Amino acid sequence: MLDRAKSLCVLGCGTMGQAIVAGLLRAGWLTRENIIVTARRTVTANRVHDRLGVEAITDNLRACEAAEVVLVCLKPQRYAEVLNTPAMRAALAGKLLISIAAGVTLDKLSAWLPDTAIIRAMPNTPSLIGEGMTVVCRATDGTANAATDEQLALAVRIFESVGACLELDPDHMDAVTSLNGSGPAFVYVMLEAMADGGVMMGLPRDVAVTIAAKVFRGAAAMVLDTDMHPAALKDQVTTPAGCTIAGILTMEDGRIRSVLARTIQEAAKVAAELG
Repeated sequence: MLDRAKSLCVLGCGTMGQAIVAGLLRAGWLTRENIIVTARRTVTANRVHDRLGVEAITDNLRACEAAEVVLVCLKPQRYAEVLNTPAMRAALAGKLLISIAAGVTLDKLSAWLPDTAIIRAMPNTPSLIGEGMTVVCRATDGTANAATDEQLALAVRIFESVGACLELDPDHMDAVTSLNGSGPAFVYVMLEAMADGGVMMGLPRDVAVTIAAKVFRGAAAMVLDTDMHPAALKDQVTTPAGCTIAGILTMEDGRIRSVLARTIQEAAKVAAELG
């Protein structure tokens, strides 16, 4: 599907769009000639061209007309003005559109683009270093906008160039937006707080941040690589009458579980309103 010049278009090639394009080029199954991207301003388009070596223009319609697959990385507030026009409906008819915007539902995209196969995706910023997590979903089989298995596999392959990717039902996407899309920001707050504790106990700031970051990376790898429940891994560290259980009880005094769970809940509510 992506075997001819300008077969992939990235609309709004900002931070996430550039990360995905860079990942595709690293993976080696798309060449620079296969990709065309857009930016709102000429100076930004020139900067993207200089960095990635792909054609970068400011004309969204022309880019979509040239491509077979369109990856939309616009801000949610710009979707309607760019996509909901007769010219864009004609340009995208019979093609595949992949949207990464929070809150812009499949139903809304389908109403704007009734003749376009649509996949919704939610990546996160660790994609910038090839450690991303992306969740994709598609419209129900039998609807005009339902993506085929081949199209879904293509979308998964695109996002696997910057990390891991899995498919879920559309109903889960607001929760995914909160946990996956916003989740790194919540982790950074926790990481910074732990580093602050290290500084309070006498560690230099840079050392405390490095240790805290390594702790998060290592703990996450333990969950993924051992397939053990986080509670079981916690119990491995928690010896009777030790310092770990003292720290954990302090966390529980602060209702940290409830606070973090409610954080995801509240972010998901806002995500549902963004579109």
